[in-house]
Amino acid sequence: MKIEDYMLSCPSKKFLGIECFGCGTQRAIVLVFQGNFVEAFHMFPAVYTLLLFFFTVVLTFVDRKRNYGNILVILGIINALIMVISYFYKHYFI
Repeated sequence: MKIEDYMLSCPSKKFLGIECFGCGTQRAIVLVFQGNFVEAFHMFPAVYTLLLFFFTVVLTFVDRKRNYGNILVILGIINALIMVISYFYKHYFI
C-alpha cells in the first residue's frame, strides 16, 4: 500500500482534459517528503512556497501574539504568480 494509491485526481484534467494551475501539487509534496527536491520542483514549481505558506498558517494558530496576515498575503501572491507563470511556461513554451 503506497500513498500514491490514495492521491486524488484532478477533476479539471479528468473531465475536461486540461490541467489546472495546481496539477502536480500532491505528487510534488510526496516527492519533497521522499527527498526528491529537484523532481518536486520540476513537477510543481510552487511546492516550496506552498509548504512555507502552510507552515505560516500553522504558525498563525500556534503563535497568537503575532500577526502573520501580511506574510500570508505576500506568500499567497508569490504562490499564485509562480503557479500562473509555470502553467503558461509548461503549456506554451515547452
